[in-house]
Amino acid sequence: MTEIIEKSGLRWLWITAVLLILDQATKYWTVQALDLYESYEVLSFFNFTYARNYGAAFSFLGDAGGWQKYLFTSIAFAVSAYLLYSLKNNSVNKRWENIAFSLVLSGAIGNVMDRLMFGYVVDFLDFDLGFYRWPTFNVADIAIFIGAAMIILASLLYPEEQKDKAKEKENK
Repeated sequence: MTEIIEKSGLRWLWITAVLLILDQATKYWTVQALDLYESYEVLSFFNFTYARNYGAAFSFLGDAGGWQKYLFTSIAFAVSAYLLYSLKNNSVNKRWENIAFSLVLSGAIGNVMDRLMFGYVVDFLDFDLGFYRWPTFNVADIAIFIGAAMIILASLLYPEEQKDKAKEKENK
């Protein structure tokens, strides 16, 4: 088992663990320090605001009546399983891809933990630019965004690598 971890992308799971701990710790602090919708101004355009997200990104399906919790939890489990499988099958040397997968995995697990424990996701990072207020988000959302951006960027910058990967899968 140790050999598999040393030679595969699973070696990068430390990133997942660190960000998961950071995500859960900041959410715990938020729930302990602030009342629901209470806001603490850090900068004129940035606040810590305790909010609950019953939906997905941008509160998508947030008012759907509760069934969405099971849908988003199922999707998170499926994505997490795929990412773990991909990390296991990746070479440890595919740093960019392994880091991207580890980031998305940490965010998926962090938000699904909230859904399972509370029925909603705890959000607290709140940007108000005056002319636009960004939906409140959390550390898990940042990890998912950065990881997904890395995956998209890699597919745009190195499309031949993606084609090679598809051919390898066909040959297996």
